[in-house]
Amino acid sequence: MKRHKNGNKQYFTRMGSRKKVHAFVRVKPTDEFAHEMIKYGDDNKSIDIHLKKDTRRGVVNNQQTDWSFKLDGVLHDASQDLVYETVAKDVVAQALDGYNGTIMCYGQTGAGKTYTMTGATENYKHRGILPRALQQVFRMIEERPTHAITVRVSYLEIYNENLFDLLSTLPYVGPSVTPMTVVENPQGVFIKGLSVHLTSQEEDAFSLLFEGETNRIIASHTMNKNSSRSHCIFTIYMEAHSRTLSDEKYITSKINLVDLAGSERLGKSGSEGRVLKEATYINKSLSFLEQAIIALGDQKRDHIPFRQCKLTHALKDSLGGNCNMVLVTNIYGEAAQLEETLSSLRFASRMKLVTTEPAINEKYDAERMVKNLEKELTLLKQELAIHDSLTNRTFVTYDPMDEIQIAEINSQVRRYLDGTLDEIDIINLRQIQEVFNQFRVVLSQQEREVESALRRKYTLIDKNDFAAISAVQKAGLVDVDGHLVGEPDGQSFGLGVAPFSTKPGKKSKSKKTLKDQLSTSARKEGAGSPLSGKDLDAASTSKTQLVPSSRDGDVKDVLSRDRETSSIEPLPLDSPKEESRPPRPSTPPPKPVAFEDFKNERGSEINRIFKENKSILNERRKRASETTQRINAIKQEIDVTKEALNFQKSLREKQGEYENKGMMIIDEEEFLLILKLKDLKKQYRSEYQELRDLRAEIQYCQRLVDQCRHRLLMEFDIWYNESFIIPEDMQVALKLGGSIRPGMVPVNRLVSLGEDDQDKFSQLQQMVLPEGPDSISFYNAKVKTEQKHNYLKTMMGLQQTQRK
Repeated sequence: MKRHKNGNKQYFTRMGSRKKVHAFVRVKPTDEFAHEMIKYGDDNKSIDIHLKKDTRRGVVNNQQTDWSFKLDGVLHDASQDLVYETVAKDVVAQALDGYNGTIMCYGQTGAGKTYTMTGATENYKHRGILPRALQQVFRMIEERPTHAITVRVSYLEIYNENLFDLLSTLPYVGPSVTPMTVVENPQGVFIKGLSVHLTSQEEDAFSLLFEGETNRIIASHTMNKNSSRSHCIFTIYMEAHSRTLSDEKYITSKINLVDLAGSERLGKSGSEGRVLKEATYINKSLSFLEQAIIALGDQKRDHIPFRQCKLTHALKDSLGGNCNMVLVTNIYGEAAQLEETLSSLRFASRMKLVTTEPAINEKYDAERMVKNLEKELTLLKQELAIHDSLTNRTFVTYDPMDEIQIAEINSQVRRYLDGTLDEIDIINLRQIQEVFNQFRVVLSQQEREVESALRRKYTLIDKNDFAAISAVQKAGLVDVDGHLVGEPDGQSFGLGVAPFSTKPGKKSKSKKTLKDQLSTSARKEGAGSPLSGKDLDAASTSKTQLVPSSRDGDVKDVLSRDRETSSIEPLPLDSPKEESRPPRPSTPPPKPVAFEDFKNERGSEINRIFKENKSILNERRKRASETTQRINAIKQEIDVTKEALNFQKSLREKQGEYENKGMMIIDEEEFLLILKLKDLKKQYRSEYQELRDLRAEIQYCQRLVDQCRHRLLMEFDIWYNESFIIPEDMQVALKLGGSIRPGMVPVNRLVSLGEDDQDKFSQLQQMVLPEGPDSISFYNAKVKTEQKHNYLKTMMGLQQTQRK
């Protein structure tokens, strides 16, 4: 077992046995299959390639004409169901037990990699490995009610050696400010800046999948009209906690589903311009991937070149790491593509030489560890109390001190400083620590008292605040050298020039003149800010100048009023008194910032309900956790009682049994154990019923929280579009009675809000879907994704129309 440390967390990886990578070959169906050149073995686990010799090379011709490749399976004319059952089902099943997994599709462009991995999203039967894996994960979670399993997903794209988040278009994510990078830590490799999304149900996961698929970069060439121009990695993260056991250990795992871009022969694909540049990056990264595979298969190699490209670096954990690795090689069955087919099969055979070491990923819950340590601490305190009682130290306590004891120590410290107490008796270590702490408290109180006394007599001004010093000098409170006007010099009074405003009979004018001087000088300096309460508290006597308190009020009032007036712009005289709508900014604010404003303003009520429901949900979960702990404790006590009762029965059988009128006579101890066991079972049933009720409440509260979250996000989208996206004149035109009439805007640019028709379609879908109820989540997610993108396209069209 390996142990890893990361801050306050500990990770343990249980060592597993090494195993080789599984490699399968899937042949693309074609009417021009080369039967004479490609043949399969009887066990369907080998494939033989035969080429005719080129007669143009002459009589002496050492050209190789036959190749044989041993694989784990050949999938020819195989359905999507058979491919998933053969390739991916076991990997996904083991992931829920804590094993990482990776499924990778490799091959020539147009050979069917994306169809194998993703499938045809328009048809449920033709869905690929990725949506089937999501479906299996949620089905297996439903079959494990004893575990609380959370699922998160991410979708990464590697395009021209740059990393992109395919889910960054979601409204609550937004584009990343800093570029994404591949980062390594003791737990493995992860992508810094990649968004990870929590999915609580199957339909949400499908929506994220379809959202990412619509953002993938594709292009057309002679061999494939929908060719993927990037490598994509869809990752499913799982974390499983036991609901019944109080053990702090839990397991984590992840499944990497990798759809590689296809290798291209530029002479066959006819790529030009941007497509040619993309093909160059694709072939380069696949070449580096093959170099890494060759190095992993060579046992004598010490260095593996993972950092040559982003693809191999991101897949470092999967290639020969702690995971179950499966490769699906897609090939053509046509004679014209035989050279590329041989290259793909060589890659598959090299991959079979790579070994991995799958192991269960175990982690420890810090909260549960703390609870277990608290129990252990309680037991140790009890044991220490017994030891103290045996040594006649009954007056010693080890509990934290209460307020009365702390107040008594504070009184002792004050009397010790005053000299009325000669010494403080030492009892234990905790009391010593508290004595030193009270010394610090008393010292800080005395410092505050001295500072407050100075403040009553003087005004403290920071020496570094040149604007305030200049204002005080111009007010005539200090001279140019920083000395006070009328400051005592030795035993006699110093002489200074008093300003005209301080002469008798000019008191009211004095304040006005002083105010004008301070505000004017502060504006000239450009930094005439008043001294806030925090600044006064932070200022020390070594960094301040003292100004007589006779003018404290004037100085403070003027400085504070100057700050207030400088921060408030004067309103025009003809401004309306009623609250007007704020002007729209030239560029929309970031959605995270706008979302916070929305929660405080228009969405405050929904946000309040959401927080209340969430607090209720957390309270129910806490009660369920406490009930589970009580059930576990009762179960342990039941087991102990049963063992004691069995021991009493065996002891009674050895000593001999007594009967009275046909009834067995038992001793008092065994009778008490029977009664105790009966009470414990009754208590166990009561607690278990309470736990079931709490779980039902938690499920209901979770549904309410999800509904509130969905409502809050939906209302925010509407508010954000109305406030920042849709032009104001367009909003007026789209209202009832507006200037837009049917036929004035093309149909494909209108926003269709026919909820009734959509509801009817959804209901009809659920009634007549031929594939059964399992396809409902798949189709619902597909429809919602299409509606969202149609809406965005329509809004872009409206904006373009407005610009014209």
